Amino acid sequence: MSRLTHLDAEGRARMVDVSGKPATAREAVAAGLVRMSPPTRELAMSGNARKGDVIAAAEIAGIMAAKKTAELIPLCHPLPLTKAEVRVTPEALPALIQAGAPIADAEGFRMHAESMRARVPAIEDNQTS
Repeated sequence: MSRLTHLDAEGRARMVDVSGKPATAREAVAAGLVRMSPPTRELAMSGNARKGDVIAAAEIAGIMAAKKTAELIPLCHPLPLTKAEVRVTPEALPALIQAGAPIADAEGFRMHAESMRARVPAIEDNQTS
């Protein structure tokens, strides 16, 4: 019926069998941009927002997302993470978010890197938040 890897011949969802694939060293990196006003960027950079260090909170949220990717994305394989890193670089507008991690496994890490990048909380463009 379908050539999609997560659907069987009848179109039913399934997790792809990677048991026959050898473990290899892999690394995935995802990047994205966050738009915000210059005053919001300055507040985020200062580390003095009313709710705390915005950049540190965003980076921690991304790392937490990597650890939970298999729960957040249906049919995604849980992977034994050994490192995850998220960097928010708000020095220029729009701010850059980069997320990535190395892994030695039979399955790729792309969805985990995307999850890390996508789950970094949006920096609210409202200084009173």
